[in-house]
Amino acid sequence: MTRLLVATRNRKKLAELHRVLDAAGLTGLSLLSLDDVPPFEDAPETGATFEENALAKARDAFRATGLPTVADDSGLEVDALNGMPGVLSARWSATAGDAATRDRANTDLLLAQLADVPDGRRGAAFVSACALVYGPGDEDHVVVRGVWPGRIARQPRGDGGFGYDPVFIPAGETRTAAELSPAEKDAASHRGRALAQLVPALRRLVS
Repeated sequence: MTRLLVATRNRKKLAELHRVLDAAGLTGLSLLSLDDVPPFEDAPETGATFEENALAKARDAFRATGLPTVADDSGLEVDALNGMPGVLSARWSATAGDAATRDRANTDLLLAQLADVPDGRRGAAFVSACALVYGPGDEDHVVVRGVWPGRIARQPRGDGGFGYDPVFIPAGETRTAAELSPAEKDAASHRGRALAQLVPALRRLVS
């Protein structure tokens, strides 16, 4: 069994990768989170792009643990805000506290900023960059990107997901991402699309 570190403490992200691997019929990987390895110091997320941040996180974790590592950086790009919050999505409101508190504050701020924006101009997209680092060399990595287009609702709806899911309505949907089932979200989401692109590289880890 090959151990694969997923550089997150978010159990929902870990479960999402589990479901993607199951859907691909990929076995032979034992997934670990940051809670399963000794603590290490990682660099702050200072990259200008999701790809830069994801690769930096994966490299930090690989150097600290020696384990092949998957890391992601994701966020919401809103047309009316010129692509923001973008890489600042997780700390858009600069609110401290636990993840649920930050999620609510970020969402409340976003809705306030879009309060006067008409429905036809509320386009947005979730973006996820996922990086797999499997060796110490400069070329020992794969970075992929997934995009999930949609629009911003006027009020939060739904109890599933996390982050901005309750206010994001995917293209072609009337429900928010937080109202979709996990399977529906995996099939369409930005992170699901990115992780699916990593499957060939992950398959090579266990071949």
